Amino acid sequence: MDLKDCRRLFDYDAWANCESLACLPSSGLEADRPRKLLAHVIGVQWLWMNRMLQKPLAMPVWPDLSSPECDAQLIKLAAAWRDFLASRSLALTATVRYTNSIGEEWSSQVADILTHVVLHGAYHRGQIASLVRAAGCEPAYTDFIRAVRQRKI
Repeated sequence: MDLKDCRRLFDYDAWANCESLACLPSSGLEADRPRKLLAHVIGVQWLWMNRMLQKPLAMPVWPDLSSPECDAQLIKLAAAWRDFLASRSLALTATVRYTNSIGEEWSSQVADILTHVVLHGAYHRGQIASLVRAAGCEPAYTDFIRAVRQRKI
């Protein structure tokens, strides 16, 4: 995987997150859990970005965000990832040291972190789709190949 591949995956991830947000039920208990999962995806993406940039945590990993707040954060995240991945000096094999939420110290390669971030989002978008369908609504069709076919990435 190279930086070009990473950029493409994060373009896909940004598109898929926005598609998922757009299909959330507008109200009721059925809307609460999918929105919380999407807010978690947002919180985790900020967590990993800040870890790689050696910055303090920007928001909790389970933030309480409204749908409009999710929308605003997704826009900010897409721009932040584009900026981060645009760096010519970014080394995918570089090691990032960090402390996890229970105080354990770890180190991971940038490429592994980036892969984790995208796969983490896909996992939770699958949960969101199941919950949206169970609420009687049509979930977003966020398959990677769909984004490719529609020239979204």
